[in-house]
Amino acid sequence: MTQAPPRRTVRATDTGPIVLSGLRAGWEPLAKQALVAALIVGAAAASSLLPVWLTITDAVAMWTGAGLAVVLLAFAALMVRTSRLVRAEIVIPLLDFVAVGLLRFGTGESRSVFLAIIILPVIWIAAGHGRWRVLVPLAGTVLTLLLPLLLAPGRVFPASEAVRLVIVVVTFGAAAAVVNELSRRSLQQLTVAQRSRRVAEAEVTQAAIVQRSLQPVDGRGLPPAVRVAGTCVPARTVGGDFYDWYPTPDGGVGFTLGDVMGKGVGAGMIAAAVRAVIRSSLEEPDPALAFRLTSAGLSTGSVDMVSAQFTTCFHGRISVDGTLRWVDAGHGLTLVRRVAGGSEFLRSGYLPLGVGTGWTSVESDLQPGDSVVSVSDGVLDLFGGDLASLDRWQAFVDERDDIDRIVADVTALAEAGDRADDVTVVAVTWGEPRPA
Repeated sequence: MTQAPPRRTVRATDTGPIVLSGLRAGWEPLAKQALVAALIVGAAAASSLLPVWLTITDAVAMWTGAGLAVVLLAFAALMVRTSRLVRAEIVIPLLDFVAVGLLRFGTGESRSVFLAIIILPVIWIAAGHGRWRVLVPLAGTVLTLLLPLLLAPGRVFPASEAVRLVIVVVTFGAAAAVVNELSRRSLQQLTVAQRSRRVAEAEVTQAAIVQRSLQPVDGRGLPPAVRVAGTCVPARTVGGDFYDWYPTPDGGVGFTLGDVMGKGVGAGMIAAAVRAVIRSSLEEPDPALAFRLTSAGLSTGSVDMVSAQFTTCFHGRISVDGTLRWVDAGHGLTLVRRVAGGSEFLRSGYLPLGVGTGWTSVESDLQPGDSVVSVSDGVLDLFGGDLASLDRWQAFVDERDDIDRIVADVTALAEAGDRADDVTVVAVTWGEPRPA
């Protein structure tokens, strides 16, 4: 007996709580602070170069604010290299309030045109998670406006400045509240979307596990004169190809390869249904009857399930005397490899399941050691996918004298690169070569 090649392990996907770790890239704080630093340094430089238009009341405070912004930019750059510093990210926008306050103090205080820069650290903080991120920008805004009292304690705080303080705090506070609420809702939507995606992935994974479990693992239970090999390498988690083999009541073996149009879960469901109906007809000696039963069994509603995604299929039975009875529903990719050398395709003019309405089986004689090799059209893609790929595939089979090697080499080719289609092979060798 020949075992099917090992199949990849499929694990169920976790559907637990969503942990949004890693959403913030290390470059994000650097990009934000680069904008803030550019505005503050640019404002200081513009004030120095355009003294007629812009006022400088304290150059030291102005350039101190610009220097603080640059230092914070360097700290943000350090975060890119040291992930542990990301926890201290909020320190940067908090100190930006001080930098803007120094800039404002040095460029005319209430006459300064650069107060609007504090909207950037306000949005930076408010866009995070938590209602406390609304209050912190308010405190930072108050610090920016009251910084002149700390830098010049004897200075009188005019009433107009108090009004300005109230208006600015209320305006920026409202902006912070809106940004925080939008951020909270976006996070909720992202969490729901990720949870839905994980649930869908888990369902697909479970479907893949079920599909793998329906594939035969080895040839145990088959007649001793029969050797089998098979593999299915899906292009996605769930494939539209399937293969099967099983002993028949007359002491022979039945085997099937099907290729459902399309890929994914929908094709996989149809593949499972087609396989189940064909296998359920193992008591019938005529393989064509299995196709007729399958077509009837899947066409039970106002909309035919099979017609939406038709299935090409090859189904054969080998009796104890080596007679191969087979039926092909639009597949045309089955070879008989002769032990004496060479091979030939088993041709048929019947339409696929879901399109055709009647099939008739054909008989072929096998000599001991002859093999039947059937593949899906994804195998032809491994050989170029053009008209000459059939010849290249046939030469590939002729060069290998054992079905184990054929299946193993096809599997290696399929797993060596990306696949646009499922790759499936089923091969059966009957009897033993007669001694010379």
